[in-house]
Amino acid sequence: MPAKSSTNKKLSSAEQRELDTKIQFMEGLVRRDPDYVDALQLLGDHYTQRGRFSEGLHVDERLARLEPANPLVFYNLACSYSLTDEFDRAFFALNRAIELGYRDFKWLAKDPDLKKLRALPAFSEIKEIIQKLKTKNDE
Repeated sequence: MPAKSSTNKKLSSAEQRELDTKIQFMEGLVRRDPDYVDALQLLGDHYTQRGRFSEGLHVDERLARLEPANPLVFYNLACSYSLTDEFDRAFFALNRAIELGYRDFKWLAKDPDLKKLRALPAFSEIKEIIQKLKTKNDE
Protein backbone atom coordinates (compact mmCIF):
# COMPACT_ATOMS: atom_id res chain seq x y z
CA MET A 1 0.00 0.00 0.00
CA PRO A 2 1.45 3.40 -0.93
CA ALA A 3 1.94 6.19 1.54
CA LYS A 4 -1.25 8.08 2.11
CA SER A 5 -1.59 11.73 1.28
CA SER A 6 -4.12 14.34 2.20
CA THR A 7 -3.84 15.68 -1.32
CA ASN A 8 -4.35 19.39 -1.37
CA LYS A 9 -7.10 19.31 -3.97
CA LYS A 10 -10.59 20.40 -3.08
CA LEU A 11 -13.09 17.58 -3.35
CA SER A 12 -16.35 18.09 -5.21
CA SER A 13 -19.53 17.36 -3.28
CA ALA A 14 -19.92 14.10 -5.25
CA GLU A 15 -16.34 13.09 -4.33
CA GLN A 16 -17.02 13.98 -0.69
CA ARG A 17 -20.17 11.80 -0.68
CA GLU A 18 -18.28 8.92 -2.31
CA LEU A 19 -15.47 9.21 0.23
CA ASP A 20 -17.97 9.37 3.10
CA THR A 21 -19.56 6.16 1.80
CA LYS A 22 -16.15 4.46 1.67
CA ILE A 23 -15.44 5.66 5.22
CA GLN A 24 -18.74 4.26 6.50
CA PHE A 25 -18.05 0.93 4.80
CA MET A 26 -14.52 0.68 6.23
CA GLU A 27 -15.74 1.71 9.69
CA GLY A 28 -18.22 -1.17 9.53
CA LEU A 29 -15.49 -3.64 8.58
CA VAL A 30 -13.24 -2.40 11.39
CA ARG A 31 -16.10 -2.63 13.92
CA ARG A 32 -16.51 -6.31 12.98
CA ASP A 33 -12.75 -6.99 12.94
CA PRO A 34 -10.78 -4.36 14.91
CA ASP A 35 -7.42 -5.83 13.83
CA TYR A 36 -8.17 -5.91 10.07
CA VAL A 37 -4.99 -4.13 8.96
CA ASP A 38 -5.92 -3.59 5.30
CA ALA A 39 -9.27 -2.04 6.25
CA LEU A 40 -7.59 0.16 8.86
CA GLN A 41 -5.03 1.36 6.30
CA LEU A 42 -7.78 2.31 3.85
CA LEU A 43 -9.84 3.93 6.61
CA GLY A 44 -6.87 6.02 7.75
CA ASP A 45 -6.21 7.07 4.17
CA HIS A 46 -9.86 8.03 3.62
CA TYR A 47 -9.99 10.02 6.86
CA THR A 48 -6.88 11.92 5.80
CA GLN A 49 -8.24 12.62 2.32
CA ARG A 50 -11.43 13.92 3.91
CA GLY A 51 -9.44 16.23 6.21
CA ARG A 52 -10.37 14.26 9.33
CA PHE A 53 -6.78 14.28 10.55
CA SER A 54 -7.30 13.43 14.22
CA GLU A 55 -9.35 10.36 13.26
CA GLY A 56 -6.66 9.37 10.76
CA LEU A 57 -4.05 9.78 13.50
CA HIS A 58 -6.02 7.50 15.82
CA VAL A 59 -6.10 4.82 13.10
CA ASP A 60 -2.37 5.22 12.38
CA GLU A 61 -1.51 4.87 16.08
CA ARG A 62 -3.55 1.68 16.15
CA LEU A 63 -1.77 0.37 13.06
CA ALA A 64 1.61 1.10 14.66
CA ARG A 65 0.63 -1.15 17.57
CA LEU A 66 -0.58 -3.88 15.18
CA GLU A 67 2.34 -3.61 12.73
CA PRO A 68 5.37 -2.49 14.80
CA ALA A 69 7.89 -3.50 12.11
CA ASN A 70 6.15 -1.93 9.10
CA PRO A 71 8.04 1.12 7.78
CA LEU A 72 5.07 2.41 5.78
CA VAL A 73 2.85 2.36 8.87
CA PHE A 74 5.36 4.58 10.69
CA TYR A 75 5.75 6.85 7.65
CA ASN A 76 1.97 7.35 7.59
CA LEU A 77 2.00 7.89 11.35
CA ALA A 78 4.61 10.64 10.85
CA CYS A 79 2.32 12.23 8.26
CA SER A 80 -0.63 12.16 10.65
CA TYR A 81 1.43 13.68 13.45
CA SER A 82 2.63 16.40 11.07
CA LEU A 83 -0.93 17.15 9.93
CA THR A 84 -2.01 17.51 13.57
CA ASP A 85 1.02 19.68 14.46
CA GLU A 86 2.58 17.08 16.76
CA PHE A 87 6.05 17.61 15.36
CA ASP A 88 8.15 15.88 18.03
CA ARG A 89 6.11 12.73 17.52
CA ALA A 90 6.28 13.18 13.75
CA PHE A 91 10.09 13.28 13.89
CA PHE A 92 10.17 10.16 16.05
CA ALA A 93 7.79 8.24 13.73
CA LEU A 94 9.67 9.33 10.61
CA ASN A 95 12.99 8.27 12.13
CA ARG A 96 11.42 4.93 13.04
CA ALA A 97 10.11 4.49 9.48
CA ILE A 98 13.62 5.07 8.10
CA GLU A 99 15.15 2.71 10.68
CA LEU A 100 12.66 0.05 9.58
CA GLY A 101 13.58 0.51 5.92
CA TYR A 102 11.45 3.31 4.44
CA ARG A 103 13.39 4.52 1.38
CA ASP A 104 11.04 6.53 -0.85
CA PHE A 105 13.02 9.71 -0.23
CA LYS A 106 11.76 11.43 -3.40
CA TRP A 107 8.19 11.19 -2.11
CA LEU A 108 9.25 12.20 1.41
CA ALA A 109 10.79 15.38 -0.05
CA LYS A 110 7.50 16.47 -1.67
CA ASP A 111 4.74 14.78 0.36
CA PRO A 112 2.26 17.57 1.19
CA ASP A 113 1.44 15.89 4.50
CA LEU A 114 5.00 16.55 5.70
CA LYS A 115 5.23 20.13 4.43
CA LYS A 116 5.09 21.72 7.92
CA LEU A 117 7.59 19.19 9.27
CA ARG A 118 10.08 19.83 6.45
CA ALA A 119 9.91 23.57 7.21
CA LEU A 120 11.24 23.09 10.74
CA PRO A 121 14.97 23.50 11.46
CA ALA A 122 15.07 20.08 13.16
CA PHE A 123 14.25 18.46 9.80
CA SER A 124 17.92 18.94 8.91
CA GLU A 125 18.63 15.89 11.10
CA ILE A 126 16.34 13.78 8.91
CA LYS A 127 18.06 15.14 5.81
CA GLU A 128 21.45 14.15 7.25
CA ILE A 129 20.23 10.61 7.92
CA ILE A 130 18.88 10.35 4.38
CA GLN A 131 22.11 11.69 2.91
CA LYS A 132 24.16 9.14 4.88
CA LEU A 133 21.90 6.33 3.66
CA LYS A 134 22.18 7.52 0.05
CA THR A 135 25.97 7.77 0.34
CA LYS A 136 26.15 4.30 1.89
CA ASN A 137 24.06 2.87 -0.98
CA ASP A 138 26.33 4.51 -3.56
CA GLU A 139 29.42 2.79 -2.13
